[in-house]
Amino acid sequence: MSRRVAIAGVALSDVGRTDGSTPYALIAQASRRALADAGLGPGDVDGLASTSLGTLAPIDVAEYLGLRPRWIDSTTVGGASWEVMAAHAADAISAGHADVVLLTYGSTARSDLRKRLRTASLNWGSRGPQSWEAPYGHTLISKYAMAARRHMHEFGTTIEQLAEIAVSARFNAGPNPEAYYRDPITIDDVLSGSMIADPFTKLHCCIRSDGGAAAVLVAEDRIADLPRPPVWVLGTGECVTHVSTSQWEDVTTGPAAVSGPLAFSRAGVSPEDIDVAELYDAFTYMLMVTLEDLGFCKKGEGGPFVADGRLRLGGALPTNTDGGGLSACHPGQRGLFLIVEAVRQLRGEAEGRQVPDAKLACVSGTGGWFCSSGTVILGRD
Repeated sequence: MSRRVAIAGVALSDVGRTDGSTPYALIAQASRRALADAGLGPGDVDGLASTSLGTLAPIDVAEYLGLRPRWIDSTTVGGASWEVMAAHAADAISAGHADVVLLTYGSTARSDLRKRLRTASLNWGSRGPQSWEAPYGHTLISKYAMAARRHMHEFGTTIEQLAEIAVSARFNAGPNPEAYYRDPITIDDVLSGSMIADPFTKLHCCIRSDGGAAAVLVAEDRIADLPRPPVWVLGTGECVTHVSTSQWEDVTTGPAAVSGPLAFSRAGVSPEDIDVAELYDAFTYMLMVTLEDLGFCKKGEGGPFVADGRLRLGGALPTNTDGGGLSACHPGQRGLFLIVEAVRQLRGEAEGRQVPDAKLACVSGTGGWFCSSGTVILGRD
């Protein structure tokens, strides 16, 4: 059996600050909304992909939602988990192992921080390979900062070019009512901010927010009965490379250099064909290197590529059209939010920030410190 697979419904929960809520509640809210968007109900779901909030992933989420899926996935590779799980779900539906798969996620990362709780998503631990690095105090931010400095040294990338990525993200967040920060910022604002990890000031780093997201993937034979136009999964790719910084062979590149070409090849399209990109942006440097690795520009040319407003709404490659993790939302892991925004763009439903006649989208998630990548190419009829 080989069936085409489409995303039939997407939704967000309440996002930003959700004081008093729980991750489970946000998952349920986003899931109900996504199923309603697809014209389906819980009884139609026979597949579930989610990470765990408790002990047994994804059984705890399934129980909370009242689901008894016959296909499950709980792949956990950081921020890329959702693109990887979407790829696995598409394969399962294509092979006939499931007909309707729900991807869902929720986090109260900002509320936890305000309560002085350190969530598991930021507690990398010190077991296994990490035991060789933890004593030296390497943080996720410092690993990206080190890599950014190497890129600046090797290719002449400037801090102003990296700052433009944050400015462009805020520009795109402006018309998005769900974005946490919408007021415009300038390159000077980015450069003058408090230092977090050299060369990153505060605005080079993603925000911290609450929120949930969900997407519903279905087999092509379900499309005729659904209320929304389908967004097709055209091609996917995934890759993991390292967890130890010492095993990071080249800090100026990441695993999207593998997952991206795989996804484009399987979709039968190229970076030049893409109308809108939704890429993981925990840090400005992450986004720039992902653009290089996916083939939107050559290695080392990411700085000039982003410097002229190319990533903004109305630019040559509108990227993170909702404002991204730098301005819109970043609740622990953002990968599923990328899929939601891409589908909204391809369905023409991104009110106030719609990319005209968007037909092809590239979605790429990154996990850890360029440890994992999942890339998905989506398209409409």
